[in-house]
Amino acid sequence: MIKPIDDFVSAFRAKISLDETLIVKQQGRYFLLNESLKRLASKDFFYAGTYIGKVKDGRFFPSFNLLELIARKKANKVVIDAKTEWLFICGRDIFKEGIANVTGSTKRDDYTLVVNLHGECLGFGRILCDLNGKRHGLAIKNMLDVGDFLRRERQTATVSARHQIVHAR
Repeated sequence: MIKPIDDFVSAFRAKISLDETLIVKQQGRYFLLNESLKRLASKDFFYAGTYIGKVKDGRFFPSFNLLELIARKKANKVVIDAKTEWLFICGRDIFKEGIANVTGSTKRDDYTLVVNLHGECLGFGRILCDLNGKRHGLAIKNMLDVGDFLRRERQTATVSARHQIVHAR
């Protein structure tokens, strides 16, 4: 049942151990429950325990809870400076000049967690060039960052406001 989660975690060359008996799949979404909560949760719930991620159209979309679990382990990670942190959470890609430290793989097309100077996981990206090379420029493609939720909420609010204006006429 947790193959999508295992496959995602291994993309960062990491390993985490989750008790498969405590993972519940509900409408394509995965939740990690404790034993007490698992006994209480009905077959048809909206949210329970710790949200791990979802599978949509055959693709796994992680939660930030899962990214944080991976970040605590040995995994592909880049630590970025403060200016790059702000740009990253605004949805921007990472330039090599903004990378302070690299742990794990530096190879093109590998996935890496993006961590700030305080060790907080900000999201993840795909490496675009060999990070050990001397070439400067674009280094990591932003795949998901913590600002994504706020950007989606802003878009929903804007669409909702437009909808209300149209109906008010």
